[in-house]
Amino acid sequence: MPDKKIIISVINDLSNDQRVHRICTSLQNSGYNVILTGRKLPNSPKINREYEIKRFKLLINKGMLFYACFNIRLFWFYIFNKYDILVSNDLDTLSAAGFVNIFKRKTLIYDSHELFTEVPELQNKNLKKRFWLLIEKLFIRKAFKSYTVCKPIADYYNKKYNINMQVIRNLPLAYPFPYDYNSRDNILLYQGSLNKERGLEMLVEAMQYIPNYKLIIAGKGDIFADLKLLTTNLKLNNKVKFTGNLDFNKLQQLTKTAKIGFSLEQGSSLSYKYSLPNKIFDYIQGGVPVICSDLPEMSKIIKDYKVGQSVECKTGKELAKIVNELISTPNLLSDFHKNCKEAARKLCWNKEEIKLKNIFE
Repeated sequence: MPDKKIIISVINDLSNDQRVHRICTSLQNSGYNVILTGRKLPNSPKINREYEIKRFKLLINKGMLFYACFNIRLFWFYIFNKYDILVSNDLDTLSAAGFVNIFKRKTLIYDSHELFTEVPELQNKNLKKRFWLLIEKLFIRKAFKSYTVCKPIADYYNKKYNINMQVIRNLPLAYPFPYDYNSRDNILLYQGSLNKERGLEMLVEAMQYIPNYKLIIAGKGDIFADLKLLTTNLKLNNKVKFTGNLDFNKLQQLTKTAKIGFSLEQGSSLSYKYSLPNKIFDYIQGGVPVICSDLPEMSKIIKDYKVGQSVECKTGKELAKIVNELISTPNLLSDFHKNCKEAARKLCWNKEEIKLKNIFE
């Protein structure tokens, strides 16, 4: 068994990052001594894990100055702690790891959760985008190994920087498949971050035209307040419920109650065009038929495993028509649910972690 210390860094508060938690747990179970670092917000819940956790409190929690402060704290944490491997999650933690390796010369591994410089939040913000592109250019080749969530993103980086980025998909842990689909309440579900260009406004608007169903939105993000205001303005408070962020177990229990799950990312940014959201795999694991955007990676999963529909729509009314047609064919929904069983057996972390261990070995 390996007897090495790994510091894994991510910029969120660690409470609901399933990918990072799965990776930490797999490495800890493989005999590595894992420390996970993140940040602590005023409302961050207490968390207990099998591995060690360190969360930094910062005076500034927004804007570019926040990123600078976090990476400075991270740099000094690396300086004053012994370790064998650093794992940097996404570009917003890579500069600290890159700079400290000038002095310590340890193994750096890079985990890219998305095509960071092409996210919608950086579109039309040329100065910020140029800054992150500079960080990427300076440090991505410094990583001894790197991996990301899907092949198109890996291909993008491999071509741009002549590296060998590998793929570790965002697959969930397997659990007993739920067979209660036909007895579930009429619940539609979105789970994940509430950010721009994820089709969330369209989904809320669609609820005006979908009778006898409720929508649950599980997560938080930049447009959380805007979505709640839209819900109120459309007088949909009795049909749309916001749960905020949920811990892993509560989210898993919620997922298993839904009749349909949504992943409606829009394709105007390369990051979303190439995305393969973990929510799709969570829905499949919970036996939930999926309605997703007609984007390459998402639609491939849906078509290969026949677990839902990939769609193109731009308005709430168009989306509602698609949902109502699907609801009116319960046998098709039931078939999608049954197909989730075979897909869930194949698309689970228990198989994906083998590739992860090979990277670290």
